[in-house]
Amino acid sequence: MRLPLPQFDTAKRHPGHIAEVIETSTTEFLAQCLEPEDLSFPAMPPFGSWVKAYDEEAANQIYGVVYHATTSPLDSVHRARALGMSLDELRQQQPQIFAMLKTEFRVAIVGFVPMERGRRGAKGEDTQKEMVLSDRTYQHLPPRPPQVHQSVHQATSEEVVRFTEELNWLRTLLQITNAPTESLVAATIREVYNLRDLDRDWLVSAGRMISVLLKDDYDRLRMILSQIHP
Repeated sequence: MRLPLPQFDTAKRHPGHIAEVIETSTTEFLAQCLEPEDLSFPAMPPFGSWVKAYDEEAANQIYGVVYHATTSPLDSVHRARALGMSLDELRQQQPQIFAMLKTEFRVAIVGFVPMERGRRGAKGEDTQKEMVLSDRTYQHLPPRPPQVHQSVHQATSEEVVRFTEELNWLRTLLQITNAPTESLVAATIREVYNLRDLDRDWLVSAGRMISVLLKDDYDRLRMILSQIHP
């Protein structure tokens, strides 16, 4: 007997809520994409894109860059096989396929922003109960990563622009060892450059920072600069 697939209420999901943390460590975390409302595969975040996860215990908004993504079966026993169908044909003839696959992505943590309560009124009452971003930005690893089952959101363009005013996060990306680092740095710079409305001055500053960080490794520097192509 085939059991019915579980149904989840996605009506109240924030548009930017794309995934959930399923594995975490000091320098990175693994997230699984949430199932879409229709019969389709979860949207895989682009290589070099920015995401955020809120650590409730430490009250930190943690920012990171996507450096690896995969789509695979839910279990390790059954492998996906070629069916020779288009997506429309899969929806009509094999709709269960979409519930049998998972999309995951790994995120390199590059910094965090503490959260704080809204200001209090003259009589001490809360004028804003929600947590808001503080004015402090830290471009180094947080005291602890986001915990398992914390939600993962796409970072807004305003958040990315604010976070990338300083460029120390580039040092963190260059230290990643289990990713195509040069391509990742170039992709991230291209992403930020577009989000900053093609700010040429910022791009020049980013290039200078990389030149300083890789002053003793011309080959890596040349590879990164050749992939930025603004």
